[in-house]
Amino acid sequence: MTVEKLVEIIDSDFYTGVPDSQLKALCNYLMNVYGIDPLHHVIAANEGNCAALAAGYHLATGKIPVVYMQNSGEGNIINPLASLLNKEVYAIPMIFIVGWRGEPGAHDEPQHIYQGKVTLKLLEDMDVEAFVIDKETTNEQVEKAMKEFRPLLKEGKDVAFVIKKGALSYDEKVEYKNDNKLNREEIIRHIVKYTGKDPVISTTGKASRELFEIREDGGQGHEYDFLTVGSMGHASSIALGVALNRPDKKVWCIDGDGAALMHMGAMALVGANSPENMVHIVINNSAHETVGGMPTVAGRIELTGIAVACGYPYAVCVDSYDMLDKELEAAAERKTLSFIEVKCGIGARDDLGRPTTTPIENKDNFMKLLKDQII
Repeated sequence: MTVEKLVEIIDSDFYTGVPDSQLKALCNYLMNVYGIDPLHHVIAANEGNCAALAAGYHLATGKIPVVYMQNSGEGNIINPLASLLNKEVYAIPMIFIVGWRGEPGAHDEPQHIYQGKVTLKLLEDMDVEAFVIDKETTNEQVEKAMKEFRPLLKEGKDVAFVIKKGALSYDEKVEYKNDNKLNREEIIRHIVKYTGKDPVISTTGKASRELFEIREDGGQGHEYDFLTVGSMGHASSIALGVALNRPDKKVWCIDGDGAALMHMGAMALVGANSPENMVHIVINNSAHETVGGMPTVAGRIELTGIAVACGYPYAVCVDSYDMLDKELEAAAERKTLSFIEVKCGIGARDDLGRPTTTPIENKDNFMKLLKDQII
């Protein structure tokens, strides 16, 4: 069905969410119609953030908000669903639109497989009535589902439309870009020049895919890298855990702006512990590029200032390869926690591949490397 028809049937004037490739048609529609508008459309830091924002909208207006997300975000909404929105607490109604990655029977990446299996069960356990939309679903079926949802919403319950791959269409295109000149894959190539045999923890999305291909192109092994292919926002905490327990190793974290924003409290934890052997690099293109390029708020805040306020003793922002090389070289030698923000353009190769090793192989090789390097 078309996004325009779904939006018409739902009949809400406020949407907030975290972008998803499965919901690209919806995201592009919202960007074309509203852009980023605090009264109608807000891209938030994480899905729980969205649910709370939507709750505030309902409290202020009495109207029904819509929260969109990839199904991986269900974990982030469980707390507000159970302790804020539920009819036994505040009975705050909202409509969730959930992109169904890892749908059973459909090929997908390994980080989505288990999440796909439990997508509907998690909604059921949270007392959220769900209706699945696929390529064959008719407008009339969605209208009927929405008609059945309305009494539930009036009672203060929450409902969800779960969207299968290719179920939504939207003909208009949206171009996402910024004025930054650096390319993320080339940035990572520069980083790898300085990491040597040090452990590297990379964030979910294209950054890990690019790191994997850079190692392949260079004839290097993959045992140095832990690819955080899922669990968006947690790469820096994984890196912290490694750094604290292996103080003899320089530990590098390649992070993204969307991931850093999603669980920004991790920066406070890193700064408070301040491991002198950790380098935290945030490649900031102010976009959720892996799922389509929709904007984050990272272009309007000062990440280096946040790092300093969180206790990082050294933080710097760079926007050229010369500056990047200078800071990477210094960070490799510095015996102090370092934060490097790299301003980056939007874009990746069309033929960018995916890791050919399994997550278990990646974990085992990474752990073996650290074990073998114990002195």
